[in-house]
Amino acid sequence: MVAPRRSIAGHLALICGLGAVLAVTLALWFDRLFDNPWLAGSAALMLTLPLGLLAVRRAVRPALSLFRALAGTALSYRDGDFSFGLRWRHRDELGDLVAAHNELGGVLREQRLSLVQRELLLDTMVQNTPVAMLLVGEGGHVVYANLAARQLLNQGRKLEGLALEALLRIAAPPLREAMDRGGDGLFSVGEGDEEDVYHLARRGFRLNGRPHELLLLRQLTTELRRQEVQTWKKVIRVISHELNNSLAPVASLAHSGAELTRRGQHARLESIFGTIEERARHLEGFIRGYAHFAKLPSPRLEAVQWPAFVERLRSQIDFAVDGELPAEMARLDVAQMEQALLNLLKNAHESGGAAGDVSLRVRRQSGLLRIEVMDRGTGMSPAVLANALVPFYSTKRSGTGLGLALAREIAEAHGGRISLGNRDGGGLAVAMVLPTSEA
Repeated sequence: MVAPRRSIAGHLALICGLGAVLAVTLALWFDRLFDNPWLAGSAALMLTLPLGLLAVRRAVRPALSLFRALAGTALSYRDGDFSFGLRWRHRDELGDLVAAHNELGGVLREQRLSLVQRELLLDTMVQNTPVAMLLVGEGGHVVYANLAARQLLNQGRKLEGLALEALLRIAAPPLREAMDRGGDGLFSVGEGDEEDVYHLARRGFRLNGRPHELLLLRQLTTELRRQEVQTWKKVIRVISHELNNSLAPVASLAHSGAELTRRGQHARLESIFGTIEERARHLEGFIRGYAHFAKLPSPRLEAVQWPAFVERLRSQIDFAVDGELPAEMARLDVAQMEQALLNLLKNAHESGGAAGDVSLRVRRQSGLLRIEVMDRGTGMSPAVLANALVPFYSTKRSGTGLGLALAREIAEAHGGRISLGNRDGGGLAVAMVLPTSEA
């Protein structure tokens, strides 16, 4: 059977009611005894008041103990200890308070346990990652370092509390040079077969109101070698395919020419020799393109007038000019930029759109020079867009995958970049963004 619920006010009312009944009873008894109402009332009050105070004190003593316990558990919560709970046997307002307090403690315990588990998981992941991680404080001392950082910089010993400058003095010189350069970058340690390539990333942020810097050192040797092997395999496949496409017909035509000569049928020899010459020139151009890509020299900048430069392009391939050309001259390597834009314009003509929709736009914006080649072809899928600038990547059966890659190399050699994007309404836009360098 559940005990009836009674509030604190009910308890106090009961005590007051019992005290009043007791006072009246004593007053009546003393009135009969002394036959003096005033004396009887005074005597009854003197006896009833101490008893009432004792009753009230006895009634509130458990509540006072509860309040002290609540203060103690609140201090424990402040210190991060949520293991305490309270008990209250009465079903009243204080019972509701104790129940809410215990429920809050349970929620805080669960949250603390979940937080500890996440911290353990994060620390395990950070400590076991192959990327060396160092957190450096405002004074240049290491605040945190994982196992990879300890192994790389201090033979597995702790780094916390050590000065980063002192660690760099005993580190490999390429690491010191990479740190002195500032920013992100690659550096190599060792020589020959023992050479290791690392990537240094640096990020600054504020922690607890103080500046900190996070250093990440990632070894890329295995990954780069794997990529190098894959690249060489792809190069060999492309070259083998192109050589077979050219040499197999040449061998067949040479055999046919020899047979015709033996039979004295010379009428078709001119056609056979012409085809052999065409395949040989194609192969020569293919090899020249690879050599040019591999040996791209540093740009030799010279003053360029845009109208004259565009007309020179137009003499080699057809396109429309979108908008006005900049009146200011720019400084470019004319031969390299011409080769890059010819490659882009050729791709635009092969995109599947109308030849009249191929256009070139040159404009200056935000201190940069933006050169765009646009078409209304089929555009590119997301997968092709992600790989289009990779050397030797091509979706064309006879493509070498060097046109866009060479354009990117030329743009980056000029201190710029290249980007591709599908146009609204169909087609592709290839943009070369270069720093302005006026004559």
